Amino acid sequence: MKILLADDHPLFRSGVRNLIQTTDDLEVIGEASTGEEAVELAVRLQPDVIVMDIRMPGINGIEATRLIMEKDSRIKILIVTMLANDKSVFSAMQSGARGYVLKDAGEMELLQSIRMVGNGGAVFSTDIASRMMDYFSVTKQNAPLNPALAELTAREMEILQFIKDDYTNAKIAAALHLSPKTVANHISNILNKLQVADRHEAGMLYRSTSDELNDE
Repeated sequence: MKILLADDHPLFRSGVRNLIQTTDDLEVIGEASTGEEAVELAVRLQPDVIVMDIRMPGINGIEATRLIMEKDSRIKILIVTMLANDKSVFSAMQSGARGYVLKDAGEMELLQSIRMVGNGGAVFSTDIASRMMDYFSVTKQNAPLNPALAELTAREMEILQFIKDDYTNAKIAAALHLSPKTVANHISNILNKLQVADRHEAGMLYRSTSDELNDE
């Protein structure tokens, strides 16, 4: 199984590389220290699994995951990070990551996680899985009244809030540190999912749903 390591800390990459070298079924074929390098090496080397950190120079690991999935959805991505907050977890999953493991995981847990993700499974650290269960329990009780909004990803909901506030594509891109093309693609997806004709209708739909929720 071909592995690409994407982390800006050389010592962490070295530790994971040395761990993988003790196995017979895993092989490190490349290393990236930035999000841009991770995307470039993913396309060029075609790894089976990318072990991806979130905090890296340039684009972060979540955005790199999204870009890699757009280019080749066959590549499996395992997030290995110190971040355990809900936003990071769900942004990573919505971007296409297949697993989320904290850096304090044991060596055997990390190797098992790489293998599970590489074989098409999904894996989460124990505390991350617990947080996900709690999140969905609360989310189910507070689901949006409009079912179309429930189909939007976290990023799309974020962009829809900017649309509601009459932000231009350029302003949204600057606020979220995305390219204008990426923002335009997200907006196209939003309009399709909400089945509305333009940004104005999308903003009105969001405002009307928010008003209904606030009235309850």
